[in-house]
Amino acid sequence: MNNPLSSMGKTTDNRSAMQGMSRSRDLSIGQYLINRLQDYGIEDCFGIPGDYILNFYSMLEKSPINMIGCTREDCAGFAADAYARIRGMGALCVTYCVGGLSVCNSVAGAFAEKSPVVMLTGSPGLNERVNNPLLHHKVRDFSTQREVFEKLCIAATELDDPLIAFSEIDRVLDACYRFKRPVYIELPRDMVDVVPPIAHGFRRPNLEYNALALEEAVKEAVERLNQAKRPLIIAGVEIHRFGLQDAVIKLAEQAKIPIAATILGKSVIDETHPLYIGLYEGAMGREDVTKYVEDSDCIMLLGAFMTDINLGIYTAQLEVRNCIYATSEQLQISYHQFPNVPLADFLDRMIAASPKPEVRNIPDRLHIKQPEPLAIEANRPLEISRMIHRINTQLDSHTIVIADIGDSLFASSELVIRDRTDYLSPAYYTSMGFSVPAALGACTAKPKDRVLVIAGDGAFQMTGQEMSTLIRYGHAPIIIVLDNHGYGTERFLQEGKWEYNEIASWNYSKLPDVYGGGKGHLVESEGAFDKALKEAWSDPSQLHLIHAKLVENDASQTLLRLAHRLGQRV
Repeated sequence: MNNPLSSMGKTTDNRSAMQGMSRSRDLSIGQYLINRLQDYGIEDCFGIPGDYILNFYSMLEKSPINMIGCTREDCAGFAADAYARIRGMGALCVTYCVGGLSVCNSVAGAFAEKSPVVMLTGSPGLNERVNNPLLHHKVRDFSTQREVFEKLCIAATELDDPLIAFSEIDRVLDACYRFKRPVYIELPRDMVDVVPPIAHGFRRPNLEYNALALEEAVKEAVERLNQAKRPLIIAGVEIHRFGLQDAVIKLAEQAKIPIAATILGKSVIDETHPLYIGLYEGAMGREDVTKYVEDSDCIMLLGAFMTDINLGIYTAQLEVRNCIYATSEQLQISYHQFPNVPLADFLDRMIAASPKPEVRNIPDRLHIKQPEPLAIEANRPLEISRMIHRINTQLDSHTIVIADIGDSLFASSELVIRDRTDYLSPAYYTSMGFSVPAALGACTAKPKDRVLVIAGDGAFQMTGQEMSTLIRYGHAPIIIVLDNHGYGTERFLQEGKWEYNEIASWNYSKLPDVYGGGKGHLVESEGAFDKALKEAWSDPSQLHLIHAKLVENDASQTLLRLAHRLGQRV
């Protein structure tokens, strides 16, 4: 994570940027907000302008922050989410209600998956609100938009009081960074240039911290690990969000404990690490990985959300009495609860305590190996699993994979990610349309890396127009559109052929001509796909879109297993 404040999560934090006096008593509210965004490493912001935010947009345009215009507000939200996952914190800026309410879904996804996104929005000026006029964009009350986002964010504020505006900015941004959740800042347009009449200083609020609980938790966890014959670590997405990958690796290497990951936490560590055994997804996942995990007599679940997808639609067989469950929000060992114990401190103390469980053998079949080259059958129709195998041989440590939901997610879960945190997907909230705008965020956050997008045709039709923005800013991702003429996952959830799962057929490979840049490829065979992928990979000068027409009713084994379990509920 490239964020300059990556020590967050520790109980001790001497960051002067967080605790010192503001740099100038002559800053306006808008200028102070821009400065504070930069303090958190935010160098780019995504959005669409509108009259209620134009003054602040002009201020952003003159600032060091790069303002990136998108085609839709929800796309700006997805881009900011991906940027935050890579850089540590992201931002979007939109106008009042018609812009703000359009981005609800993106912000909700960021909340669900703990992505620290700052939502900035304009609103009518305070002097315009006298006698409650019917101003354009307003819906019901002037507070409606803020009240909606109070439900979707960890903290929210309207900067309507110059005396506390700076303190409110500090409070909300601090909450975003500490809790890794989105926040909401509303700036009435007549407050942007207001200079508060008072000096300002900020000190982070003290978090509740229970030293005795930490001591007892470490003691019990070490005792359980030392008695274990088959220990295991399951690493989840919070290990990435809080920058704790090195701590988890150190603990695992020190104690020689094998590591699995959840699907939401995929690539939280380098998947070629010798202690890594793969994804644990209950009955959805590989049978050998599932059996190895569920045979464990002591499992450390670190930063993992126990969602239905992570648990294989609740087919996971994890005994609570054998689990040490530690997240940023709770610590539970067996049936014992330990309140107010920070995750980072727990990991640090566990490393210092140096547990010595019995060394557990990892069968050779569980070691993640470099994939063997696929024997290309030139005229063979395209199948998703063989496509993924071919892609797997192409990846390197400078590739970011972004998967949309459906078989884009489930099939790509078999990819071996060569560097940690370089696989992005909305694997819990599962919102269609994430991937193409997320590519904009990823390309902006790490412009030297190659971004590979895997999107179903249904998801692409929702937000694929953000290709236009990628081309406009000179980015060169490779976008693979999986064409099965509709919503493939739903087809496997319910027997019968239903018209509502069908979508219009597009000539996806011709879209680069429409958007004025990039190159399109239409492929229907394995040989054609191999040729298109080679050409795209060797040409980082422009965007490539590969329209991949799949075999009818093709699906990955992971999707088929999920559909079987979830279909029983549907």
